[in-house]
Amino acid sequence: MIIKLILLVCLAGAALVLIRGKRSALSLLLRRSLTLVVIVVGGVAVLFPGAVTEVAQAVGVGRGTDLVLYLLCVTFLFVTIALYLRLNEMHDRYVELARQLALHEADPQAHDTHLDSRDHERR
Repeated sequence: MIIKLILLVCLAGAALVLIRGKRSALSLLLRRSLTLVVIVVGGVAVLFPGAVTEVAQAVGVGRGTDLVLYLLCVTFLFVTIALYLRLNEMHDRYVELARQLALHEADPQAHDTHLDSRDHERR
């Protein structure tokens, strides 16, 4: 069954993305490329619905709708992982910002200097 191998590879890929969890230019390129491929494949599936059933049967799935459901589940998994990683990144940024703000406000001289520089900028 080819579909089992495909789904296992996708699940392993999702686990790898979750474990590595770092955003890079390469990961951005891959995400955008995969998104474009999904859009093109979706367009082909709309134009030629019989082709989906043929592909499904070729990979060991009975119906095209079942294949689409499997692919949607895998896609949902990747989107969920991507959102989880992004939220963690934003949380880390907010924590760092809060730390910097607390340190800045803890030193009144630095705070007054900062206010004076803003007053000079306005003039």
